[in-house]
Amino acid sequence: MEGSGGAFSPAAASAAPRRPVWLALPLVVAAAVTAALYVFGTQHTPDYYTSLFGQSAADTLPLKSWLRTGLLALAAMQVFLALWMYGRLPRLRAAHGVAIGHRALGIAAFGLFLPIAYHCAFAYGVQTTNVDTRVVVHSLSGCFFYGAFAAKVTIVRAKQLPGWTLPLAGGVLVTLVAVLWYTSALWYFNNYSLP
Repeated sequence: MEGSGGAFSPAAASAAPRRPVWLALPLVVAAAVTAALYVFGTQHTPDYYTSLFGQSAADTLPLKSWLRTGLLALAAMQVFLALWMYGRLPRLRAAHGVAIGHRALGIAAFGLFLPIAYHCAFAYGVQTTNVDTRVVVHSLSGCFFYGAFAAKVTIVRAKQLPGWTLPLAGGVLVTLVAVLWYTSALWYFNNYSLP
């Protein structure tokens, strides 16, 4: 949230009126996006030869694993910048550039996630039957990620929500990034098995 002049202002964030009914808005948005992706993913016929940067089938696994690892690193940086921005790091004062950096990294992370999600959606779809638990968790986490992202964008824009909603939404996003990395990149790097 930004105050006058574009600088982050926790006081401005807490000055907005709090209306509990507004809490339903990000939840409805998240549910709608998640459900739409789930329906598409379960109804779509997978095309295992969908290309990702010239790679297809099993050749995409190393590429997607490294992209997901980069995404996990960006998510960790997002947490660090959010803690800094909200004054939760004792020796670092919040600065105008921190909010800009947080937003820029968020856009970069979303941009990095798009080609991975495109490939997963069209090559595999959402798989919840006749597959191992890792695939089910990965498929559902991908759907939930975009629902959570849509909720976070809604929360950032809605000034009527309590101050705890934005950190909660950010935490859910980072958790989903970690789950997606664990169920895919780590699985690949660990010789197709989870520790």
